[in-house]
Amino acid sequence: MDPILPLLALLLGAAAASLAFLFLGRRAAGEASALAQIAGRLDQLAQSQAAQQAALDARLQDQERNLARTVEERLADLNRRVGDRLQESAEKAGQSLTELAARLAVIDRAQANLMELSGHVAGLQNILSNKQARGAFGELQLADLVRELLAPESYEFQARVGAGKADCLLKLPQPPGPIAIDAKFPLESYRALRAAVTEAERVAAARAFDQALRKHVKDIKEKYIVPGETAESALMFLPSEAVYAELYANFANVVEESFRARVWIVSPTTMMALLNTVRAVLRDVEMRKEAGQIKVEVERMLEDVRRLGERVGKLGRHFDQARVDIDDIRISTDAISRRGDKIRAVDLAESRMELAPPLGRASSQAVGK
Repeated sequence: MDPILPLLALLLGAAAASLAFLFLGRRAAGEASALAQIAGRLDQLAQSQAAQQAALDARLQDQERNLARTVEERLADLNRRVGDRLQESAEKAGQSLTELAARLAVIDRAQANLMELSGHVAGLQNILSNKQARGAFGELQLADLVRELLAPESYEFQARVGAGKADCLLKLPQPPGPIAIDAKFPLESYRALRAAVTEAERVAAARAFDQALRKHVKDIKEKYIVPGETAESALMFLPSEAVYAELYANFANVVEESFRARVWIVSPTTMMALLNTVRAVLRDVEMRKEAGQIKVEVERMLEDVRRLGERVGKLGRHFDQARVDIDDIRISTDAISRRGDKIRAVDLAESRMELAPPLGRASSQAVGK
């Protein structure tokens, strides 16, 4: 309840009392009725104020209830929105965690692959650090290339050539004859060349690389080019594209010397091209071996074709004779049909003559009538 209203009522009451005492003092008897009227008006005013106060209280209560209802509705809507946002955030967080787990799984697999690759690299490093293992690695790579591109009867591994054994011998016909292949891997000198920092180190490493390759070219020429047994050239297989590129980029003198010695230096890529050429040559040789038999078979086939032509001609003549016979048969059939028509015409004339009455008989019958 508003505190101003009781205070106002109290003031009005005090004013009324003061007026009453004043008028009682002055006009005790004559103005009693006026005071009573004023008291009644004040009473009416108080009742009116009480009614307004009650209406105001009721309105305030309604407003409080409406406000409470509105607040409750807004709080419920806020709770619903907050719940929806929390659920959405939880779903997004769960999805993000799932994606994160998947990515972590991929990272774990990649890390495992890297660990495995590191182990392979370490193993390869150990292989390449050992000269004998490095030679076996080059021979294995050469063998894989040869087995993939050539037939088994066209090559031989660890074949005896002259006084030594070649890593591979390509069995080509004369000319040019069998070609020996020897795998070489000058890794130490190449690594020293790549690791050189100063000019002196580079010069020393280049000299060592040059000497190593020259020695390999010389050994292959002396061991694997045997007149009357092999072709006039041989192959040196470098199982590294990097070493091959370094050779042809910066050691042209070594390449020229290998040309003069008829020792062709090849990398895995150029080796594949060479083996494809060898395969084509071997296929051509096989075709030439079979050329005589092919010629005989072609002649037999031509004879069969000639005989087939004669038989077709005979069949054509038979067809022609059959066509003539059919034409003769058709002519006879037409003649028979014409004769039948004539006979049918004669039969019809006789039938009409039998059906017609004699002329004399018809005349006597007419006279009698």
